[in-house]
Amino acid sequence: MRLRGRKSMKEDLERQTDLIVFEPRKLKGRWNEFFDNDRPIHIECGMGKGQFISRWSVNNPDINYIGMDMYDELLSRASEKARAFWKKERNSEVVPNLALVRGNVEFLEEMFEEGELERIYLNFSDPWPKSKHGKRRLTHPRFLMKYKQALNEVGEIHFKTDSLSLFEFSLNSFSDVELQMRNISLDLHRSGIREDLVLTEYEAKFIGQGKPIYRLEAVIGDKVREEHRRRVADEL
Repeated sequence: MRLRGRKSMKEDLERQTDLIVFEPRKLKGRWNEFFDNDRPIHIECGMGKGQFISRWSVNNPDINYIGMDMYDELLSRASEKARAFWKKERNSEVVPNLALVRGNVEFLEEMFEEGELERIYLNFSDPWPKSKHGKRRLTHPRFLMKYKQALNEVGEIHFKTDSLSLFEFSLNSFSDVELQMRNISLDLHRSGIREDLVLTEYEAKFIGQGKPIYRLEAVIGDKVREEHRRRVADEL
């Protein structure tokens, strides 16, 4: 029964060519062809069940979104969630600005051309708490260099976690590769849930448990870095 269930899931996903991408490497440099437009592309690396990226796609139809994870079950759940959101809130049977990708961030440079992305979301990534696993953390400098290459002149990284140790590690990593940071928060929802930000499933659970959420934004692209520097100078 379990094997038949997995086979049925895979077959269902393979039929959803409008939404599911199993071979992202074939779209490197050509994601505008998949979306059939030249709008900005935002990606969530490690989307989980897809609530975050699906909600953003509904809220911002003029931006293209990619949710990436490695497991068919998560792709299936995200697909169901995205289609339900679009049906309920926009009365649409299709999800025109979202791709759900089976992929590993380890190979990001094989999926995206230099400057092809505008924003990368890292939400509640595995903290890999053992020091010997530090290179597996998605905010390790080796990953940050991959992100820098894929992001365009206004590119940004938005990072959230419930792990203080991962957040401290990440602050050092961003600094080590000389990335400018802004909007650093040690308790994002301390004064109430931020209505301008979309919650992930994990985030909603952690808020209910009273756990602080740590967040930062890193400005990557030359244009947004210059805008950030001017804004800081004006405030001094």
